Amino acid sequence: MRAPWYEHYEPRVPRKLSYPAVPLDRFLADAARRYPDHTATVYFGGRLSFRQLDGLANRFCHALPSLGFSPGDRVALMLPNTPALVAAYFGILRARGTVVQVNPLLAAAEVAHQIKDSGARILVTLPRFDPITVPLLHDGALGHLVLTEVEDGASPLYRLLIPLSARLKGEARGDRGGPGRVAWKALVAGRSEAAPAAEAKPRDLALIQYTGGTTGVSKGAMLSHANLVANTLQCRAVMHDLKEGPGGDVFLGAIPYFHVYGMTVCMNLAVYGGCTQVLLPRFESARVLKNVRAQGCTIFPGVSAMYHALNQTRGARRGDLATVRACISGAGPLFKEVQERFESLTGGRVVEGYGLTEASPVTHCNPVFGRRKPGTIGIPLPDTLAKVVDEATGRRALPAGRVGELAVKGPQVMLGYWRKRAETRRALRGGWLYTGDLAVMDKEGYFRIAERKKDMIKTRGENVYPRRIEEILMKHPGVADVVVVGLPDKVIGESIKVYVVARNPAPGRD
Repeated sequence: MRAPWYEHYEPRVPRKLSYPAVPLDRFLADAARRYPDHTATVYFGGRLSFRQLDGLANRFCHALPSLGFSPGDRVALMLPNTPALVAAYFGILRARGTVVQVNPLLAAAEVAHQIKDSGARILVTLPRFDPITVPLLHDGALGHLVLTEVEDGASPLYRLLIPLSARLKGEARGDRGGPGRVAWKALVAGRSEAAPAAEAKPRDLALIQYTGGTTGVSKGAMLSHANLVANTLQCRAVMHDLKEGPGGDVFLGAIPYFHVYGMTVCMNLAVYGGCTQVLLPRFESARVLKNVRAQGCTIFPGVSAMYHALNQTRGARRGDLATVRACISGAGPLFKEVQERFESLTGGRVVEGYGLTEASPVTHCNPVFGRRKPGTIGIPLPDTLAKVVDEATGRRALPAGRVGELAVKGPQVMLGYWRKRAETRRALRGGWLYTGDLAVMDKEGYFRIAERKKDMIKTRGENVYPRRIEEILMKHPGVADVVVVGLPDKVIGESIKVYVVARNPAPGRD
């Protein structure tokens, strides 16, 4: 197929890449070998070097068999961004297991569904999630809870302050004791830091990442080591001027790693490049500003809402974010007004990209330092093909300027859905992943997302795309944020409802 986007690749971005036949966890071992004493993670004042992080991953790897683990088993992680999450993630892969990422913000029923559907018998989590996790232990869905605390890995001062802050906020701390419950620190203590004798193969299943999709029932996208290695290297190719190792780039890990976007674009890419990552367990504007200043963060993967929140932070000045030179915005549209305001604070570049869980996740991105087009998701990554097809059959490729379903093909595309053959057949056809997103490609090969099929509003027989309305309303100087939704209407199908947050509203008024 003709690929007009190649003409807009930056000079140092190749069209094709060579992928090593290695498991994803080899990236951490290589970083530890190249930069053993360089800081891998910063977390509330606590630091782990790459040697220490690699050793901690190995210790967890060697501890897993004591919990009844065998190679090929699934192990679930339900954690915010902490050193334990990073170490456990690579330790599971190193033990030739499969990681199951569980969003801690999910309702109990959905957590139970993902644990039972995946067959994970071990869950690494926090005691504060006891109301959700302990019932799964009692009913036999889980065999073991491995419990860490949010202050584990922080500096001594923060290890005192974080529990105190939690108590003042009335947050439950949970209990480490009881059958089937083991403390993370006790589990890894005294274990060998040597690498295991055998490692996973590239086609082995590395990750089951659940996605809601369009059915309302979450499905587990199966991502292999080869998928995740490829997408990490594709992202590295796009970030062609990434400065690796000591004195290099510092990633701000504010985007949750339990989402595949944060996992790849922040955690995996930082580990591959031997770059420091500053971990934040949750996004708070003041803490982001503090860490950017203190740690000199230069790369900030995020979502539009994060950049918007920082734009609105009282007292935020350009100097607070001056070290940030590149931001990749994903997981939703980046409004031009948010982009321009954030760039005025940082002096860096904010570009919109696109991906989905089933593609590890990144497939498109605006050139980070080249020609970008606001309002578009940019152009396909190296080794990635994309086309817009007719919605009715999915078989006819549409010309530039026509709206249809976006389909993509590349080495980052999933193996399929976990235990869902029919869903897999619908999503993967002829080597192409049908995304369920409506898109349009212009003549230069830049793509724009019109809307997800399920989010399209059908009113009076016409298709209305909420994003288009939102983009227009965001241009109004009195609008801080806006969401457009469709509501059922017996007469016209769906009526359009607009929710607006006013910018600096007058006291006593909405």
